[in-house]
Amino acid sequence: MSVIYVLLTISIIVAIIFFTAFIVSVRSGQYDDSYTPSVRMLFEDELVAENSATEQEQTKNTNPTK
Repeated sequence: MSVIYVLLTISIIVAIIFFTAFIVSVRSGQYDDSYTPSVRMLFEDELVAENSATEQEQTKNTNPTK
């Protein structure tokens, strides 16, 4: 029974260490995405064309001509 307490204590300590490492890495900017905005501007025209085509289809579906 005492083995369960030891394992539980060790697992909580390991979880706290991983959580602390995660918080430190987020605060230091480890997960900041600096690549996507520079690539997004290259494909912006395609996204605008897709959105306008989708809007035209939705307008056509909501306002049918008689």
